[in-house]
Amino acid sequence: MSILTINMIRIKHCLIILLTTQIYIGCQPTDNKSNAIEPIPANNIEIELDLEEAERLVKLPLECIQNPLPYKSGHTLSKEADLDMPQVHHPAFYGCFDWHSAVHGHWSLVYLLKEFPDLDQAKEIKTKLAENLSAENISKEVEYFSMNRYTKSFERTYGWAWLLKLQEELYTWDDPLAKKLYKNLKPLADYISSAYIDYLPKLVYPIRVGEHSNTAFGLSFAYDYALTCNHPELMQSIKESAIRFYSNDVGCPISWEPSGYDFLSPCLQEMDIMRKVLDKEAFNRWSQKFLPGVYNNSLDIEPGKIIDRSDGKLVHLDGLNFSRAWCLYPLADVHPTMLADQHLDYSLSKIADGDYAGQHWLASFALYAFKTRTEAQ
Repeated sequence: MSILTINMIRIKHCLIILLTTQIYIGCQPTDNKSNAIEPIPANNIEIELDLEEAERLVKLPLECIQNPLPYKSGHTLSKEADLDMPQVHHPAFYGCFDWHSAVHGHWSLVYLLKEFPDLDQAKEIKTKLAENLSAENISKEVEYFSMNRYTKSFERTYGWAWLLKLQEELYTWDDPLAKKLYKNLKPLADYISSAYIDYLPKLVYPIRVGEHSNTAFGLSFAYDYALTCNHPELMQSIKESAIRFYSNDVGCPISWEPSGYDFLSPCLQEMDIMRKVLDKEAFNRWSQKFLPGVYNNSLDIEPGKIIDRSDGKLVHLDGLNFSRAWCLYPLADVHPTMLADQHLDYSLSKIADGDYAGQHWLASFALYAFKTRTEAQ
């Protein structure tokens, strides 16, 4: 076979591959379930939580906090009499698919009302908050935790942390309704505070996953509450536990993140709690050994990618983008906020996509990222 013939065969083969590739690319689906990955946002991102954005985000928790179904109860039965609808066990937090999402859905509404009292839905929000967070309903919520031996650890510590965050937000809201709701919620906040103090000394090792049971996240939010609402015993318990768990950690492998279902960053959440319990000098020494990329601007992480936002587990990665942002914003004095802005912006426009898998909870994560961004400025 001549060299000319061989070259012609090669050219023909290349043209076939090129044509096939073009046909394949042209036939790719473009909906939420496609394999298309959104591009990473450019630098110099402009994002703002203004009234228009608040009106968009407030609809998500408002539409679900009194929506009892679908609901994932996480309820363990010890006897037949325990088999009731979630609304019986949780008359305050029966909406938004699960207990913890209902809790931080209420937090979202409180936060947005504080920041934007002129919201179009302000009256409706206040009505629903008052209905759900009544003294009677909270009493039933407290009662649930002693229902049987299994309910004692219900929502430990993720839901616990969000409950205390809700109570902290009420405490810092100068409004007559807030004072009433804070008083109503106090028995449950007191129960959870005591549960933390009882539980933490028994936890020999921290839980370092990127989902609900992550210990650093649970400690971080609870510490905020203890500091703001003047609970020194809880604050001391958390501080001692965090130092015991994390003080010797070095070289956190953030390049391993994220796992496929993460909505929290194990490395960044650990930095978040240690930033709070250590003084600035001690934190700088610890964190430069733990995650040096924060200090030399070599932190090489991109926003988590989501192909199918109708999948309740895969959509967790939108939450990861927001929670990474809220951990990074407070580090603005040593690390540019551009990376946090990229993460917040990447998922912000996509959380009101009409699918309940993400809509029932993601507004809270976006709003908390905005909150930390504002506080860091």
